[in-house]
Amino acid sequence: MNSASRLAPPRTLIMGVLNVTPDSFSDGGEYLDPQVAIARARELVRQGANIIDVGGESTRPGASPVSLEEEQRRILPVIEALSAEGITVSVDTLHAATARAAVRAGAHYVNDVSGGLHDDEMFQTVAGLSGEHDTRMIIGHWRGVPDPAHSRSEYRDVVVEVSDALAERAARAVAAGIAPHRIVLDPGLGFDKTAAQGWQLLAHLERLAALGYPVLIGASRKRMLAETLGAHDDTAARDLATAVVSSLVARSGAWGVRVHDVASTAAALAVTAAFEAGARTATSAGAGFEAQPTRDRISLTGLEVFAYHGVYDFEREQGQRFIIDAEVAVDLSAAAAGDELARTVNYAELAGAILEAVANDPVDLIETLAERVAREALGFAGVRQARVTVHKPDAPIDATFGDVSVTIERGVE
Repeated sequence: MNSASRLAPPRTLIMGVLNVTPDSFSDGGEYLDPQVAIARARELVRQGANIIDVGGESTRPGASPVSLEEEQRRILPVIEALSAEGITVSVDTLHAATARAAVRAGAHYVNDVSGGLHDDEMFQTVAGLSGEHDTRMIIGHWRGVPDPAHSRSEYRDVVVEVSDALAERAARAVAAGIAPHRIVLDPGLGFDKTAAQGWQLLAHLERLAALGYPVLIGASRKRMLAETLGAHDDTAARDLATAVVSSLVARSGAWGVRVHDVASTAAALAVTAAFEAGARTATSAGAGFEAQPTRDRISLTGLEVFAYHGVYDFEREQGQRFIIDAEVAVDLSAAAAGDELARTVNYAELAGAILEAVANDPVDLIETLAERVAREALGFAGVRQARVTVHKPDAPIDATFGDVSVTIERGVE
C-alpha cells in the first residue's frame, strides 16, 4: 500500500493537476497520451487526491491557444475513463463549449481561471448543466492572458480589489442561474500578481472566505515560490514549498488546494490535521480535562425526497421516499459575534443542495447516495466534517421493519 493512502484524510481537499498538453509550464508533454494521463490520474488518487483537474490548453504566459476541437480531443477520453472509475473530475478550461462537453463526459467541476470573462457564455452554460449533472464552478480572478511582465499587476490594495472582483463575478454567476452552493472562488495566484501580492492574498485568506464561498488555492510550482526560494529550476524545492503553503492555507480555512505533487501535500495536510486535533484535545494546565472541540455543528433532520434510487427495476420505475439527516461541523463563533449570515452556513441553501443531490441521477445504493450528499455538504465554505444518514423506510424487504439506513462521516475525525 502506498504510504500516503494510510494518512488521515485531510480537511482541505486536494485537487491533483493533470495537464494533457504539450506546453504547460511544469509538465508539458508528459501526459499527452490518454493512457499515460489516465495512469497518472490513478496515481494521484492513490497518493491522496480528491479531485483530478484535467486541462487541455495551457494558460502559462506565452502559450499558444488551441482550437476547441483539439482541446476536447485531448481531454474527453481521459475524463470519460476517470469518471467511469468513479474518480471526481474537474475540467480546466476557458471555453463554454469544452465545459459542456466535459461535463457530459463526466466532469463534476468546471475550473475557469478567467472567472467567466474569457467566454461570455460560460456562466449560462454551467447554470444549464448544474441541475442535470450536479456541476460546480470554480471562478478564478483574472485580468487577461498572463503577462510575465506583470503589466496589469497594479493594485492599490490587492486583497480588497481581488476580493471585490471575485464577489462581483460570483454575483454574476448567481444571476446567470448558478446556485451559490455550487460556486468556489480562486484568487488566481500568478495571474497578473507579483510574488509579494500573492503572499498578501495568502496571508489574508479570511477576507476571501468572508465572501461566503469555498476558496481554492493554486500556488503549486508558481513563480512566486521560485522567487522566494531562489530556485527557479528546482521542481522538488517548489513542491516542498507548495506543501508548506497547503498546510498554511488549510489552517486558514481553504476548501481546497490545487497541486502537481499530491504526495507531499497529502503528507503536509495530514500532519496539519494531526496538529490541530492535538490542539483541540489538549488538556488545560494542571486541570486534566479535555478541552471542548472548536467546531460547532448545524443539523438538518428529516429531509424527505421522492426519488428513483435502487437496485431493482421497479424501484427505478416507481420511486420511493428517502429521508436525509445531515450534520456539518463548522466554526460558528464569527457568525455569532457579528450576527452575519455570510460567516455561517445558510441552512436553507444546504437543505436545497441536499434535496437536489438526492432527487437527481438515480444510483443503486444508498451508500453511494450518502457519499454524494456528504460531498455537497463539504462543498460549503467553512464545513470541515459532515455526518450523513440516508433512510430508506420503504425498502423492498420481505419482513416487518421500522427503517433501514446508512450513516457515513467524512472529514477529520
